[in-house]
Amino acid sequence: MVELSDSPVLAKKSDSSLRSRIITALILAPLAILAVLKLPSMAFALLFGLVLCYGIWEWTRVIGVHNQGLRIFVVALNGGLMAALLWLNLGHWLLPIAWIGVAWWCLAVFWLRSYEFGAEPTTRNLEIKLLVGSVMVVPAWVSAWLIHRSPNDGPWWTLFVLMLIWVADISAYFAGRRFGKHKLAPRISPGKTREGVYGALAGTVLFTAIAGWVIEPIPVGHGLLILLATVTVLFSIVGDLFESLIKRQSHLKDSGSLLPGHGGMLDRIDSVLAALPIFVCGRYLIGL
Repeated sequence: MVELSDSPVLAKKSDSSLRSRIITALILAPLAILAVLKLPSMAFALLFGLVLCYGIWEWTRVIGVHNQGLRIFVVALNGGLMAALLWLNLGHWLLPIAWIGVAWWCLAVFWLRSYEFGAEPTTRNLEIKLLVGSVMVVPAWVSAWLIHRSPNDGPWWTLFVLMLIWVADISAYFAGRRFGKHKLAPRISPGKTREGVYGALAGTVLFTAIAGWVIEPIPVGHGLLILLATVTVLFSIVGDLFESLIKRQSHLKDSGSLLPGHGGMLDRIDSVLAALPIFVCGRYLIGL
């Protein structure tokens, strides 16, 4: 989802970034797959919670929190909330929390259309963004825990969601590089193109069709699964764009430098944060 340049220097930098991106992915992907498939749901929830806590740490930097004590408090607050939910195991509360995530990402679509909203570095805007960080992270964590511990091949369905986003991201990246001409949201993320989105959707349909054939039988049929996967990927793009918007408002390129070729942890999981509640609640709606 980037543009190619005629400049040899820029082309060299692009190739170097791509190599770093691939190497990082080749290291992280097997670790993520092993964690999803081999860890018990409780251990998986703890590990994913730690990942999200680091994401919240980066989020506080992105939105302009400079006080280290406040940053630590925000991370501890969100981590404590996830730990409390894990310990109390309030089963009847978990799905409604996931639905809060769905509601938020629907609202985020309107935020993307109002580019200047929240841009000013005021206390009110900072408070809103701190709340948004929790609404992004906690429902996503709950959704991951819900799907992983579900009785019908929960770890495999968790892996399906992650691989769905990976496939969409890779498809968008290469389709954008090869065919990208029309900007998707130039004020938010100049490198993203409509052709990249089309590539992501094509990759989504192909991957879901193959995965549905492997996972068979699918109780709701392949058509509904492909529809759910498509909606999930569309919202994953919203998640990516929203983080890009907040970074642009803060004049930042990446949320951090933890992952070579990818930026920070938040840069890697922004799509997943949106995808998880959408997929889990959609799965519930269609009876999958």
